[in-house]
Amino acid sequence: MTSRTTPETTAEAAVRQAADALVAAFAANRVDDYFAAFAPDATFVFHTTARRLASTAEYRALWQTWVEQDDFRVLACASTSPLVQLLGDTAVFSHRVETRIGTRAGEETVHERETIVFHRTADNRWLAVHEHLSPAPPQD
Repeated sequence: MTSRTTPETTAEAAVRQAADALVAAFAANRVDDYFAAFAPDATFVFHTTARRLASTAEYRALWQTWVEQDDFRVLACASTSPLVQLLGDTAVFSHRVETRIGTRAGEETVHERETIVFHRTADNRWLAVHEHLSPAPPQD
């Protein structure tokens, strides 16, 4: 039996590729590539910040504050349990992430769950338009 490519499997593969590129840029601390994966008007909800961030520029400015005040840097990031849900030109990508970060205080590993909403642009690229991050409960 041969597998057949459908528009859905092609779109799902493209979303996974966009998510993989975003995570890889984050994991390698390639800040420009990481932020380029988001639409300018993307929104962000993080359990570590008191309010929703209303744009990629706002998130990038916060990131720069972390760097300047605490020498923040991403040392590694691993994504597991990915799921893509296609909704036309929108897709929801969810996964678990284990991130090792460095600051002036030392290194720390954090375990989180993340949802990233992607939207297909007119030129057929998938850009992240929303990111939500929460602490991950222990796995069984």
